[in-house]
Amino acid sequence: MKISTKGRYALRMMIDLGEHQGDGYIALKDIAERQNISKKYLEQIVPVFTRSDLLRTNRGFQGGYRLSRRPDQYTVGEILRLTEGSLVPVTCLEHEPIECDRAETCVTLPMWRGLAKVINEYLDSITLQDLLDNGSDGGDYSI
Repeated sequence: MKISTKGRYALRMMIDLGEHQGDGYIALKDIAERQNISKKYLEQIVPVFTRSDLLRTNRGFQGGYRLSRRPDQYTVGEILRLTEGSLVPVTCLEHEPIECDRAETCVTLPMWRGLAKVINEYLDSITLQDLLDNGSDGGDYSI
């Protein structure tokens, strides 16, 4: 499994919004400047989050975006699944029931299921607030 640029940038955008949540609605151009990400790229990411009610939007002069919830109520897993789709390590786990002809005899399937479980549990255990706290106490995170 490899997290795409879209997933990494989405996470950076959400962290930025969390850092500036007290500033009201934040313009994409401001996020783009601070994060060194193309505004056009962010414009492609934002609709996924607004449709899922993870972001609030406000149009007009003071327009922009803000988190719909507190940063401790967003998990990294939730954000990445929105942008990446499934976080499974192999394609045969993307559908339930498994559509692979070899599923009943596959000796590696339990291992792949276990890995998928570990990945999802780990990413769901980290919140935006955890990342913000890690960054503010001198911890180093790079996305």
